[in-house]
Amino acid sequence: MSRFLNEKISGLEPYVPGEQPKERKYIKLNTNESPFPPSENAIKLAREEAERLMLYPDPECRELCLAVAEEYGVSPENVIMTNGSDEVLNFAFMAYCDDNTPAIFPDITYGFYRVFADVNGIPCEEIPLKDDFTVDIEDYVSKRGTVFIANPNAPTGIALPLEKIEELIRANRDRIVVIDEAYVDFGGESVVSLVGKYDNLLVTQTFSKSRSMAGARLGFGIASREIIADLNRIKYSTNPYNINRMTAAAGIGAIKDKDYFVNNCEQIIKNRAYVTEELKNLGFELLDSKTNFVFAKHPKMSGSELYLELRNRGILVRHFNKERISDFLRITIGSEDEMRELILVLTEILEK
Repeated sequence: MSRFLNEKISGLEPYVPGEQPKERKYIKLNTNESPFPPSENAIKLAREEAERLMLYPDPECRELCLAVAEEYGVSPENVIMTNGSDEVLNFAFMAYCDDNTPAIFPDITYGFYRVFADVNGIPCEEIPLKDDFTVDIEDYVSKRGTVFIANPNAPTGIALPLEKIEELIRANRDRIVVIDEAYVDFGGESVVSLVGKYDNLLVTQTFSKSRSMAGARLGFGIASREIIADLNRIKYSTNPYNINRMTAAAGIGAIKDKDYFVNNCEQIIKNRAYVTEELKNLGFELLDSKTNFVFAKHPKMSGSELYLELRNRGILVRHFNKERISDFLRITIGSEDEMRELILVLTEILEK
């Protein structure tokens, strides 16, 4: 780092993205991307919009907001479109946390929460997951601060039922509860239906996983009109043109290609069931996943050993150094062929 960097930034521990190696071709099961391409309509609309890239995009994303609102049964005024769900999450840290209102989230969850707190100079409290890696809502009910819950959680993959989330929201109507639903389309239960009932709820989702648009960087938030107005205040104070023309057009196409979206989610769930059973047959212990990945460990090999063995054989998975989960691997659910190759290679490794 340079000698000019200020003290706050120099002390940051940045989020570490999954590997994107270029030196060889891997089976990439490390970043929870979809194995399927974007829908044909998404590609078509993005290609058409490329001809108008000399013009700024619509900062309000009116057509896209309308499409999302219709899909989720809310008003366009209840929707904000952002550059990935990371942006709307960061907006929430900026808008609803300060020295008197800390951020509260699990100790094992999406790693960006801690980064958002640190980069914004916000105090935070990390609440340990239970021994079975579940989130206990009772641990949050009496806490003072803004609560951030990934549901289903990452990297564990475990989901909370809607009634538990509602219990948390209802417990204190004078604080914001942010529910990050990046993986909800793979078996979780969305709480978007509660937005009209609770004005202290913000739900975030992304097009990166279930809608095959990780490279487009598109996410959104759904909340009361007042919360959306708060978040737009930050957006228009930082980057009003946060969604480019091609991404917005692709998002509209992806929303409208509902059958394609549903079929892809169903296939990933089917592939998850297959790989879960096969991993258990190989002696792996797995948490109950409602996501497009599984979280697994083997009693005979450490997570780091398995990660390196797989990498050497051309398969990338995600390994975390955090002590409590260092023996686990997070394995993205890929295509049928990719899952069969994974099981074949793991069988060879474990038989050595």
